[in-house]
Amino acid sequence: MPSRTDRRDGMILGAALSQLEINFVDGVRGEDVNEKAIPVPEDRNNRLKGPVLGSWRGHMNAIHEVVRRNLSSALIMEDDVDWDVRIREQLHDFAVSIRALTQPLTRQPGKYADPTYPTPVDGSPKELPDMNFYSLPDTVRPLISPYGDNWDVLWLGHCGMHFVFEHSNLIPKGRVVKENDVSVPPKKNLWSINKPFSLVDEYPEHTRVVHHAQEGVCSLAYAVSQRGALNMLREIALKPATDAFDILLRFYCEGTHGRTKQECLSINPSLFSHHRPVGPIGASSDIGDHGEGYRHEALTDMVRFSVRLNAEVILNGSTNYIDQFPDSAE
Repeated sequence: MPSRTDRRDGMILGAALSQLEINFVDGVRGEDVNEKAIPVPEDRNNRLKGPVLGSWRGHMNAIHEVVRRNLSSALIMEDDVDWDVRIREQLHDFAVSIRALTQPLTRQPGKYADPTYPTPVDGSPKELPDMNFYSLPDTVRPLISPYGDNWDVLWLGHCGMHFVFEHSNLIPKGRVVKENDVSVPPKKNLWSINKPFSLVDEYPEHTRVVHHAQEGVCSLAYAVSQRGALNMLREIALKPATDAFDILLRFYCEGTHGRTKQECLSINPSLFSHHRPVGPIGASSDIGDHGEGYRHEALTDMVRFSVRLNAEVILNGSTNYIDQFPDSAE
């Protein structure tokens, strides 16, 4: 929201310290959305209202900009996110992993390392061996994006994301697994709204997994391609606004609730997370009630070398970064 100058200040600082250029799209108040402009279901009571409606419209306005400016891709972030000082390295590894999952094999034209890609068929395995990040197959060089030539959304910031369910007959099941990733906090510092939290249950400490999106929660940060933005206008802007934007994004990705399935990939744990500054806890959200009280120490969920928390370190020219979640001496 334009009125949240505190959030804009934080985003501008974090972006500058990361040598990123960002543009703001103004948030929208729910009461400012024309009643006649809201696509509603037959049961008009089952539609968005209030701040959640404004959030949906704000995201759609951002998608408008991607289409209007004919951007090949764009990263859309909510204004309370934070990221690691190593974000470029993390995004490079993410791009390498996406290409392994979605680009054709170099020596086998028309075939993919994931036998369930682009869509599982009768007889496709319900489980696949993981792809090791450190020994990925050679794939065809992408022509459109370093993240590959066939994606709509890259869901980079979330509060929970399942690995693809075994019973899914629409979503590919491939995973790229990077163990010994020093940017991943210890398991005790990881959390997920989605249960079970399979990343913690199934993998060793300091593991990050790239996979296709399933039941994502929270739209903290996501990249969208031009194709994905056009599809989003059709599938989310113009179809009934019955749920919060992140849930509509889930429907869009999975092809449920009257939507057509799109190509969406994600990462666990996510690369962008909520930053929680010092101050009144109730100021944490303009949508929901986060309670009362005062936060005396700033934190960022599941990010070790937080850009915001290391602002002074970076400005002083040091690389002795503050680690929010150091490994124990055990």
